[in-house]
Amino acid sequence: MDGNLRSAEELTAALRAGDVTSVELADAAIARIERDDKAINAICVPDFDRARAAARSADRARARGEDRPLLGVPVTVKESYDVAGLPTTWGVPAYRDFVPAADAVQVARLRAAGAVVLGKTNVPLGLQDLQSFNDIYGTTNNPWDHARTPGGSSGGSAAALAAGFGALSIGSDIGGSLRTPAHFCGVYAHKPTLGLVANRGMVPPTTPALPTDLDLAVVGPMARTARDLALLLDVMSGPDPLTRGVAHDLRLPPARHRRLSDFRVLVLDEHPLLPVGSAVRAGVHRVADVLVDGGARVERRTPLLPDLAEAATLYMHLLFSGSGARVPVEMYEQIRVRAAGLRADDGSLGAARLRGMVFSHRDWIEADARRELHRHGWRQLFAEFDAVVCPITPTPAFRHDQHPDLLERRLDIDGVAYPYLDQLVWAGVATMPGLPATAVPTGLSPDGLPVGVQLIGPAFEDRTPLRLAELLEQRMGGFRPPP
Repeated sequence: MDGNLRSAEELTAALRAGDVTSVELADAAIARIERDDKAINAICVPDFDRARAAARSADRARARGEDRPLLGVPVTVKESYDVAGLPTTWGVPAYRDFVPAADAVQVARLRAAGAVVLGKTNVPLGLQDLQSFNDIYGTTNNPWDHARTPGGSSGGSAAALAAGFGALSIGSDIGGSLRTPAHFCGVYAHKPTLGLVANRGMVPPTTPALPTDLDLAVVGPMARTARDLALLLDVMSGPDPLTRGVAHDLRLPPARHRRLSDFRVLVLDEHPLLPVGSAVRAGVHRVADVLVDGGARVERRTPLLPDLAEAATLYMHLLFSGSGARVPVEMYEQIRVRAAGLRADDGSLGAARLRGMVFSHRDWIEADARRELHRHGWRQLFAEFDAVVCPITPTPAFRHDQHPDLLERRLDIDGVAYPYLDQLVWAGVATMPGLPATAVPTGLSPDGLPVGVQLIGPAFEDRTPLRLAELLEQRMGGFRPPP
């Protein structure tokens, strides 16, 4: 395989064996970026001089006998993470000159593990899109088809991995922002259990970088193999050094099973509020077939599954209540008037988003209580199953659509147009209750585009879907390079 497409695990083995140096790996990655990224635009803030210095330092450390999990491995970082000395803009032009003084906690952990940071990857405006474009850095293209998006908001990271710009990347996820780009670009990503991975320093520009317990959002790893995901999650996990207490000192249990034949899996390919396109359904079925062939117990339905329609509505309420809290007062008043004009019986996802944006604190408390009922439902389901396989979005990567009003955009699902933001329903299956979910590639669509699925696991049992991802990779293959 092309050296730039080797896994972090393979690169570490080569470094330990003395077959390659960190400087050689960094130089090769930089050369590839300089050659190929003009067409893809994944690396929006290169940091090549410091990367080469870090690689030289890694080689000296290894010569002294040091060994760390990622010593000398080239990686990238989503633009939204603070990196000392580099701009953090979240794609917002007003912040194009904002440069934080300190690394985000996860960037510091990458450096402590010995990783060589090549630079930052592109994002959408304010991280609020399933595409990755903004007025500062332009549009990131999907390496499989430059007319299509790599996804968002961690789209630059997924495109970088698919193109061979570093072995690993770190992103974030509230609306599928790790999983959707992985699905669109044919790579791996893991949305950790809510609260497992410290997020300090992954904050909007000029916001103080303080430890916070986020309601839905997580930060997590991206890679080209399932084993690399687990390796990077180990680097990222653990309490924030600024916080103390047992509640933050989480120890992940081992995977429930080592063999595929021991897994009990629920497979879902339909959502009550949105169709699933044929290419994505075919990907789900490929995984189901591999599971059955491997001796796993596979079910297609169970009365234990929490109501997906109610869950999607609840997710929209919680997700957009966060968005509504940050809009200017005049805009908030306009939204409030629109929400008040909705029919009482309007149960559409669009109505749920509008209502969520003007939630009162009382409304939010009620929604949070309903979420706890769903969480308990998932606990009961995971007493009988080990993982749930389902779509990430209803389609493979779609063509760039930069209409400024997301509410005016439409998503084509097998020839029928649906509201653009409705595709979030599958991301919400794991996000709303805070469950871990691993995005895995399943092959290509008839149009030659990557198709992924997510493996949802029990809370704080992240190693279970990660292990299942590894077993599936062994049987059906995983990442394949774009043509």
